[in-house]
This record gives sequence, C-alpha cells and structure tokens, in this order.
Amino acid sequence: MTAEQRRNLHAFRGYVTKILDPTYILSYMTPWFKDDVVQHIQAEKNNKGPTEAASLFLQILLELQEEGWFRGFLDALHQAGYSGLYAAIESWDFQKIEKLEEYRLLLKRLQPEFKTTINPEDILPEISGCLINQECEEIIQISSNKGLMAGAEKMVECLLRSDKENWPKTLKLALEKEESKFSELWMVEKGAENIQMKDLEDDEMKTLDVQIVYKEEPENQNLSQNSCPSSGVPPTYSPLKPRNYQLELALPAQKGKNTIICAPTGCGKTFVSLLICEHHLKKFPQGRKGKVVFFAVQLPVYEQQKSVFSEYFERFGYKVAGISGETADSVSVEQIVENNDIIILTPQILVNSLKNGTVPSLSIFTLMIFDECHNTNKHHPYNMIMFNYLDQKLGGSSDSLPQVIGLTASVGVGDAKNTAEATEYICKLCASLDTSVVTTVRDNLEELDEVVYKPQKFFRKVESRTTDKFKCIIFQLMAETEALVKSIFEELGTVTLENLSKIQNRNFGTQKYEQWIIAVQKACMVFQMPDKDEESRICKALFLYTSHLRKYNDALIINEDARVKDALNYLKNFFRNVRAAGFDATEQDLTRRFEEKLLELEDISMDPSNENPKLEDLSFILQEEYHLNPETRTILFAKTRALLLTTALYFQALKNWIEEHPRLSFLKPGVLTGRGRTNQTMGMTLPAQKCALDAFRTNRDSKILIATSVADEGIDIAQCNLVILYEYVGNVIKMIQTRGRGRARGSKCFLLTSNADVIEKEKINICKEKMMNDSISSLQSWNEAEFKEKILQIQSHEKLIRDNQGKVKPVLDKKNKKLLCRKCKTFACYTADIRVVEECVFTVVRDAFRERFVTKLHPRPKNFGSFEKKAKIFCARKDCLHDWGIHVRYKAFEIPVIKIESFVVEDVATGAQTLYAKWKDFNFEKIPFDAAEMYNRAQDLNLQGMDGLE
Repeated sequence: MTAEQRRNLHAFRGYVTKILDPTYILSYMTPWFKDDVVQHIQAEKNNKGPTEAASLFLQILLELQEEGWFRGFLDALHQAGYSGLYAAIESWDFQKIEKLEEYRLLLKRLQPEFKTTINPEDILPEISGCLINQECEEIIQISSNKGLMAGAEKMVECLLRSDKENWPKTLKLALEKEESKFSELWMVEKGAENIQMKDLEDDEMKTLDVQIVYKEEPENQNLSQNSCPSSGVPPTYSPLKPRNYQLELALPAQKGKNTIICAPTGCGKTFVSLLICEHHLKKFPQGRKGKVVFFAVQLPVYEQQKSVFSEYFERFGYKVAGISGETADSVSVEQIVENNDIIILTPQILVNSLKNGTVPSLSIFTLMIFDECHNTNKHHPYNMIMFNYLDQKLGGSSDSLPQVIGLTASVGVGDAKNTAEATEYICKLCASLDTSVVTTVRDNLEELDEVVYKPQKFFRKVESRTTDKFKCIIFQLMAETEALVKSIFEELGTVTLENLSKIQNRNFGTQKYEQWIIAVQKACMVFQMPDKDEESRICKALFLYTSHLRKYNDALIINEDARVKDALNYLKNFFRNVRAAGFDATEQDLTRRFEEKLLELEDISMDPSNENPKLEDLSFILQEEYHLNPETRTILFAKTRALLLTTALYFQALKNWIEEHPRLSFLKPGVLTGRGRTNQTMGMTLPAQKCALDAFRTNRDSKILIATSVADEGIDIAQCNLVILYEYVGNVIKMIQTRGRGRARGSKCFLLTSNADVIEKEKINICKEKMMNDSISSLQSWNEAEFKEKILQIQSHEKLIRDNQGKVKPVLDKKNKKLLCRKCKTFACYTADIRVVEECVFTVVRDAFRERFVTKLHPRPKNFGSFEKKAKIFCARKDCLHDWGIHVRYKAFEIPVIKIESFVVEDVATGAQTLYAKWKDFNFEKIPFDAAEMYNRAQDLNLQGMDGLE
C-alpha cells in the first residue's frame, strides 16, 4: 500500500460510500478486521444505513497499518461481486460509475411509481447480474415476508448502489420483456428497440442511417392444436382431398394471378395457401426453381406456419426454413434465402434485409404470401415490402416480380360510410398488394356453410347501477388527492409542468384520465428547478399522488364491470403493500384518508342492493342457455383497456364471481389472457395459453372460457356454441373474427353492455360487413382490365405522394447555436464550427475547441472504414470530465468526433436550451467536411506561429 494509493482511496471515498455495502465484504476482510470492529460496522448499517456504514468502514480501513490490506480490500470487492468498483479503484478511473449518476437520479424520482407497478420477482432473474448475490436473496426474502411493494423498494435501493455500467439498459430490457408500462417512464437509449442507429463503435460515432425495427409480439395468437379445419392441415400429412370451396379459392392464384383470398375464419385458408404453393413450385420446368416467401406478423403464427409448411413440403423434397426477430441475429438471412425453396418470415426481417442489401431485390422470389393481409397499410412492414415492389414495378425495371397472394377473413372498409367509399377502400388495399382479383366462395357456399356456422346474434342493453355508493366515495377520495396535486402546482407559481396543472374535463374511471396521469409523470422526469432538493420533493410528491389516483381509477374500472367486492379488494391489497414498504409521511396521509372510508366501503361491498346489474343479466343468459342445452360450451370475451394495468385481476374477478355464484359454479370457468406481465400480475405464457385452451377443449366439466382478444383468431373449438361479448366491441374485422369462435350448429352470440354506443357500434359493424360484401361482389363483376387500370391509377397517385414526401426536408435552422457540456454547461463550440464527415460523423474544426477537451487513450482502439479510433475525449473542466466522444485519425487528419447527446444546444439570441438524443433530430445547417479547408486552417496556424517567432 503506497501513500498515493491511500490518498487516492481517500479522495474517491465519495464514490465508494455510494456503492459499497461493507457488510457484504466483511467476511473476506477477517485478517485485518477484528470481531468487535465487524460488529461495530454491522450495527452502523442497521442503525443508519449502508452509506454511513461504508463511511465508517473506509475510515477504519484507511487507518490500518498492516501489510497487504489494500490488495485484500480489492480481492474482497472482487469476491463479493463489486466488479465495477474493483475496476474503478484498480485504475483510479471512476468515469463509468459517474455516468450512472443521471440514472440514479431518475430512478430516485420514479421510485414511487416503480414500487407500485413492478413485481420484483418477475424481473429479478433478468437483472440479478447487476446486483450482489446477497442483495438478490434479500429482495426475495423481503418480497416473501413483507410483500411485493416492499421487495420493489428494496430492489430500487440495490439498483441505486449498483456499480454495473449496464444496469440501466438491463433494467430497460427486463421491463420490456415483461411488457411493463413502467418501461415507458424508464427512458434509456438502446439499439434495436424502435430505432437502431448503425454505430461505428460502442454508440460513440453516431450515423444518420436509421433502421426501423418492428416489435412482433401482439396479443392475438393462433393457438389451434387441431389444424383442420381451422388451418386445414392435419398433423400427419396423409394425402388430403381439398374441399370444393378450397379449390375455388385457390383457382385464380393457381392461374398465376395476384389475388386476395377473403374467406371466413375456420374454413382452412392455410391449406388453400399450401395448395397454391405446391402448384406454384411444381409448374417450373426442369432447370428452373421457384422460391416462395410466406409472411406471418405474429410470432406464434410464424412458428405454427413454419411447422405446417415444413411438415407438408419436406416430404416432396423441398427445403423449408424460417427467420423471425427472435432468430435473426443467429442466422444468415442471405444464406437462408439462397438455400431454401420456401422461407417463412416475420415481415420486418425482409424490410431490414432489403434496406441493408442482404436481399438485393424482391425479384429473387417467385411467390409472396401475406397472412392477415388486411394489415397492408400505412407504415406496417407489409406496406414497406410492397413499396419496394411497386417502386420496382412503376420504375420500369426489367426484372421479374413475384406473384402476390393475400389471406384474410375480412378486408375491412376503414371509415367508409357507403358502398362507393367501401369499394374505394378495398381498391386501395388491392393496389397496395398489386392484386386485381378478390376471391371469395361463390359457387360452393352450401359446402362452406356446412363447415363454418354463423351464430345468431342478440343485443342486450343493461342499465348501470341507479346509485353507486362505491363510486361516490372513490370520487371523493380522488377529488381530495387531486386537490393535493393542485396544491403542488400552486406552489410552483409561474413554473409549470407544461400546463399539465390544468385538470380539465376530467372523467374518473376512464382511459383519458389515465393518460393525464401518465403525462404528469413523464413531465416530472424532465422537470427542473434551481433548488434540487425542492425539485426532488415536488416530483416525489407528484409521483405518489398520481400513483394513488391511478389505483383509484383502476378500481372504478373494475367496479364498473365486476363486483364492488373485487374493486375494494384491489384497493385493500394496494394499501396493504404501501404499509409494508417505505410508508413516508405522504403515504401515511393518503392511507389514512382511505382507511377513514374503509368501514363504509366494506358495508357497501356486502350490501346486496349494490349488485352489478350487468352481472345479474349475464347470470340470466348463462342460466337460460344451460337450461335449454346442458352441453353448451361458452366463450366469454371481456374487454381490456390499453392503459388498464389490472387485466389479469379483472378477469380473475369474473372467474371468482362465476365460481362463487351458487347457480353458476358448475361451469368451472377457465381463463385465457394475453402474454404481458404488468402491475405485479403475471400474464399467461404461450404454453399456459395452450394448456388453458386444451383443458377447455378436452375437459367436459369446464364449460366456459373467459378470454381476451388473444382468442379472436385461430382458436378451433368446433363444439363452442355460445359466444358472449361482455362490453366487448371492435371494428368490423374484429367482429368477424370474434364471431368465428362460435362454430357449432345453432350457435348464438350475445353482446351485453350498459353503453348504448357499444350496441350502436356493433350494429354499424354489421352494416359495414354487408357493405364490404356488396363492394367485393361489385368488384368481382368488373372487367379485369378495368380493375387493373383502376389499381394502376391508385398506385401511380400513391407513389407520387410517397416520392414527394421523401423530397420534403425539414426546415433548416440556420441560426448559429452554442453547444454546452450537458453536465457542467460550460461552452464547447458553435454549430458554425461543426462539419459532417462522410454523412455520418460530426467533428469540430475550430482550433480553440481543442483547448476545451482532454483526451485519454481509448481502451478498445479499432479501425472502422476510413476512421482509426484512438482516444476518448472529455470536458476539460476537472470537476466535470463529461464524456464528449472520441478522437480519431481520418485519412491525414486527427479530429475529434462529438456526440450530440453529450451537449445542450442553446439559442444564442434567446438563451433557450434544447436536448437532442440523435443528430438526425437536430435540424441545423450541416456543412460537409472539406479537406482543403482543413489544410488552409493548418497553414494559417503555421503562419501565425511564424509571426510569433518574428
């Protein structure tokens, strides 16, 4: 141990005390620490916390005179898992730890929301590598003994002390994997989420090339185990005789025409696509080969179709392979496409491959099949692929284009109000897919009706509770909490949170109100005040108040469709967790307000006069139908809200109601929900969904399945004869898909709602379905040449719009701006001094800039194209040293490369400051790098030096 090492450890003790919990390393320090010292440090932690214990530990450590204690300390850090702190002390470089400070501040600010929305047990496996082993054990123990909220609070405490430089990104990925709404608040820059920047290296040299990545895990999934008739292909591929209507659907495509096949759910469209594909591949003469690509938007459907196509075609000697977002990183797209006859893809894979040149052209395919082709609109990946196709078609290319087939149960009509508008909408879909044929079953309708039964539909309008005492009390509690929020806004005076203080036209128990809550919380994240302590106090209070408002809002939603008892249990569980966690003064006040009303709320929940009329009517329908037919099989579709974090609890409430109802308990309900995990409740995994569906399909005792929109598509339960839509409605496409679940003869479909608008919307959907069918019939009567001309006109018009939009560039801000260090706000340079190298790298050419940064050799020097990365650059202020970018050799020049996220942009005239995450977002005048300019600057500098010598 040298004197310099002792001085350095003393100088950097602030970093150490922020991170180190000394009780985790004391067992490794026994040669230097006596038992009474160990007990003293442990008592300090118990009484005052880990930071004070770490201060005491360091004080004792620095006073040691024995040999080897410094190396022993480092070894103890390494053994305990403090790898980041170990590396920082080893090199006396704490910059990586310093960079984590902004994330610590953000997590502190978000702590109230984190502990009320995160189940620590769900994300712990994903983030355990960022924590000490003992911390993981303590989180599990606290969650078990004190509840999930206390466990989440402990997790925050541990993350705030983490020395792992990747913990912010790891947390982000864990939240996204669990589909947690909290991930919207935890904003961390990372690649491959929504926008990927092609980095030259390590996020340091940012380019302007943007790659869109599409997340392909929507809730709807094809869960059918029996692929016939729903997919038309049995598990063992013995020769099948196609039905006549399936041959009718396949015929235009087999003649080589681009076709949209529109046929009802359950008729076997997948088998039709197999027939088309088989015919297509066999038609090629010897020496030539076809190449088919089948697109499936949803991952489970992709997996199913890959299996179906492989099993069907490999018996003929054809090669089948697939690539999805899950496997793209581990396989070569180029080789998969080149070496196989049939490729199953999630569409974004091809979008990316066309953009980066891995797939040079769509001409390498001879047939493209789009499953759920009604999605071909706007910026959907299907449309991106077809933009490429149409650019090639309309651009006069001599290369051949693949045949295009679309599959759907409903083409839809959009916002059409009459048949003419519906026809125009369908024509646009046909133009997008370059199809001039829409195929439906016309000649074999009787056979189709034998396979696909259309249930009889009934509408039931139910009155809501005449007086809702529960709602009145919750409204009162929300109004009181809102008053506390308003008092915070009043404290701010002229400082506002982007006018969010105006709580206008509020409607408790709605999505709109939830959106206001989220808007306030997001504004809190970037809110700034000169007094940081005051800023922290205000933001924490706002987070607590809005988190409680969100819970009350959720309870109102549950109460609307389930029992008062279920809504109250939800709130009681929330406040129980609040008490088990930190329970500060604000939380104590909010809890006291709730508990003052608790006895009255308990009485209301047990009063029979407060029963939900909707549940009573649902009970009547079920009892009546099972009386008429004891073998009835029911799917109950219940609504979910995009911003409601309590879907699983809501569905469990309906299940509990059936199980506890004396006349309905014999139904033995099952539940089928989506895969997301939110708000400390776990969604269903894909195997669990299949298990629930199989149980309903095979267990005759289970007579009802409560389902979300996950069951809209692909469920094959031919014997299901009762569909109940409980406050559940969508567009005409969803209506057709949902109705397709009741496939047994004599099926019925009930829509039950207290909202007349819901019934009106469903009636409009029925009208739109007729409008769609009439429009398709009309189009089928058109002369094919006339149809093709119409399609070409739409395509040419859309391409003109698309091309013009591509030419429109954002208005450049030519005013000179300052770049200030984002951490210390010291001046760095002017935008007039910035030059763009090879359209992707930004450097500063003014010589004075070199005095404003310091360099340090890069730990991973590498070459990228014309660039040789040599060093990192940092703000020159000794109390700052903020990372500004890197220093490179570019051809004959040594230049700094800066990253915009390291700076604040300040308007010279007004002083207004703006933050940018990407250079592409900053529309200043970008001047290209000019070698001659650099030579001239160098010569001027040399001449100035000569003048100085004279």
